[in-house]
This record gives sequence, structure tokens and C-alpha cells, in this order.
Amino acid sequence: MNTQLTDHLTKNFRLSFEHDPKVIVRAPGRVNLIGEHTDYNGGFVLPCAIGLETQIAATPRPDRLVRVVAVDQNNDFDQFDLAQSIVQHPQKQWVNYVRGVFKVLQDHGHNIGGANLTIAGTVPQGAGLSSSAALCVAVALVLKHLTAMPNMEATELAHIAQDAESNFVGCKCGIMDQLVSTHGIDDHAVLIDCANLATEAIAVPDDLAIMIVHSGISRGLVDGAYNQRRMQCEQAAAQLGVAQLRDATEEQLSRYQPKMDHTIFRRARHVITENTRTLKAAQALKKGDMASLRTLMAASHESMRQDFEITVPGIDQLVHVVQSVLGEIGGARMTGGGFGGAVVAILPHGECSRVADFIRAGYQTPAGTPPDVMIEKPAAGACIVETTT
Repeated sequence: MNTQLTDHLTKNFRLSFEHDPKVIVRAPGRVNLIGEHTDYNGGFVLPCAIGLETQIAATPRPDRLVRVVAVDQNNDFDQFDLAQSIVQHPQKQWVNYVRGVFKVLQDHGHNIGGANLTIAGTVPQGAGLSSSAALCVAVALVLKHLTAMPNMEATELAHIAQDAESNFVGCKCGIMDQLVSTHGIDDHAVLIDCANLATEAIAVPDDLAIMIVHSGISRGLVDGAYNQRRMQCEQAAAQLGVAQLRDATEEQLSRYQPKMDHTIFRRARHVITENTRTLKAAQALKKGDMASLRTLMAASHESMRQDFEITVPGIDQLVHVVQSVLGEIGGARMTGGGFGGAVVAILPHGECSRVADFIRAGYQTPAGTPPDVMIEKPAAGACIVETTT
């Protein structure tokens, strides 16, 4: 938990609303070690929650107004009335994630009252670390507390957050980001079966570090590319005669290849092979088998580059730089939905400084600056930070 962020948020809440918050919650971002674009295909993913997080301070209001201050957006402000239909804001994208959670809870029949909210966070936007999921989960958690919904479990919070992002904001995301934000475990990655939402905690060995390198290439998934990939996967599943690509095999795909559009075939091949890689990677991580993990992460990136076509030249360059300095000691791949964002690497703790220096010297962002290099460890999921009676 970031206490400095909590203090900063509390101070701004007092300045904005002239009273103390009743509750402060946090929800972490995530990094996906392997398993990209498999979640909405009912497949397997291996993410972990990280220390970068979104926090929200809040109090209930006696009326139906919602007033929101985004501290990180120069105290940008939004206000909407729950007595009226909640609609998208035409200019401010961050606002729609907040509005979306309120809308979903209303649609589910919950009696949501007005609230004052301030929001701040450390998850970089556009880095592929799920700043949007962290925001939606934090809003859902703070409303659970303000409106006394004690029976709402973590998985339901994740579904509400996903519903808001998918159906209100318009990015047809899977459940991975929200689920690991609610189910994160200190020092563990979480293997998620996205068909039934079963989770398995996979310990990350103490001697390994998770390095995240932000390419400086921001990505925006609501522009259609993410949704297009999902539609292509659904088309592939229909042609293969399965409900989801999770249910298809490489042998089955090979038999159908002559009948399939080449692009649709490649989209399916990525998902089917990525599911296999993810399960193998979970076993490799359990055993501390870095050689296998390195090979699987490299193959995952190549599949994203060639078959799913979600990398960009700058990301490929950065992955090459990271892989070249790691050599035999660690693995690296792009992480997140694609078209920019970040690279994740797994490597020994003792090598972090040397590797980070090499990366900063060997890669420049589009702005001509060295990339941000973050050393993270798996963190706990969303929780209440402070509350007053």
C-alpha cells in the first residue's frame, strides 16, 4: 500500500470537499506474465497484481449527485446525477470508467446514492498495466462500502468492473485484469482459468524479480483494434465448431486450415498455442525453471507479433534489447493488450541494476527519453485502506 498516495489523496479530498473522507480504498494494476488475448476466449492467463495502484477517497452524499475529482488529471472534475440516465462523457475518457461502474450497479438493481470522490493513482496510463481495471475495481469497492453491500464478493466486484469497461466504455475486454486486481496475492502470480474463473496461486521464487519497461508508446484499445481481434477470434471459433477457442486444439485447427481465411487462422493459432504456453509457464515458474520460462515468453512474443499482429516496431525493438541483455538469465515479452505499452521481464534480483542500465542506454522512447524501468513484486488485491464510522 502506498501511504504517500493515501496522504496526498486525503489532502486533496479535504481541499475539494471541505471534510474528511469516510473511506479510502485501493485497487492494484497488474502485469501479465504470459497469456495474452486468451481471457475472452475462455483460456488461461498468468498475471499478478503489482504495487502500482489506484486509490479512491469517498463520502456519501444526502442527494443523488456524484462529484468526482481526478487528482492526477490536474484536479479535473466531473458531476452527474443518479436521478437521470447515466451517459458517456463526450470528451473525458477517465470519467466514463467511473460513470460506467455506477451505471452497472444501478442496472443490477443496487440502490446507489450520491457520493463525493477523489481519485489518484500510480499506474501509468497506456502502459498495458490495467490502469482502467484498477480504476473500475476501486470504484466498485468504494461503492460496496458506501452502500452497505456486504455480500458482494471479490469475483462479483470484478464482473461489475468488467461490465463497466466492456459495455459502457466500449472496450470488449476479458475478465483477467479485473479478476487479478481483486484476487491478487502477495508474492504470487495467479493462474486463472477464464472458462470457470478458477484460480491457482503460483509462488514467484524469492530470488526472481519482475521488471516492467514502459516503451513510452501509449496505447488506446477502444479505438477498435482490440474489439476487432475479439471478433476475429469469435469468427474462428464458429468456423471450428466450438463455443470458444479454449475448446479447440492445434490438431483441429490444422484440419480446418484449408477452409479458413489466413488471418482468421493465425488469430486462432495464437490463442490455442498461447493457452498451452501459459500452462507450461505456470509449471516452469513453480519449479524455478528459467530456461523453459525464457523460451515460452519468447515464443509468446513471436506469436503476438506474427499471428495476432498486436505489437508495433518500437515494442519489438524494446523486447529485442531486453532479451539481448538478459541472455540465458531471464525471459521477456510484450505484456498487455498490444499496440504499445510495456515489456515484462523475469530475471534474478541481483541482475536488475545492470539490466536496467543496459535498457536505458539501448532504447529511447518516441519522445527521445530513456524508458521508465519498474521493479515490481506480486501484490495483494483490492482492499479498504482506511475507514471511519
